[in-house]
Amino acid sequence: MTFNWIAGREIDERLHRLCIELEYEFRPKIIRFLIDNFDMEACSDFSCFHFNVDLVAKKVSLSDDTPLRSLRKV
Repeated sequence: MTFNWIAGREIDERLHRLCIELEYEFRPKIIRFLIDNFDMEACSDFSCFHFNVDLVAKKVSLSDDTPLRSLRKV
């Protein structure tokens, strides 16, 4: 699983720490969602999932780097 951080500016040390804290908070929730909603045969380690975390718009979405089959299911 990959998180792409979109900050709208250069990520300084303070913002980098916030990103780490947010990722620590998001991961368990996202993993639970994936386990509950996806066939794990295609991507059992979640490495095919890529998420955009837009700190400006305050939203998380699946990136276009995620395989089309998984994007369509969401």
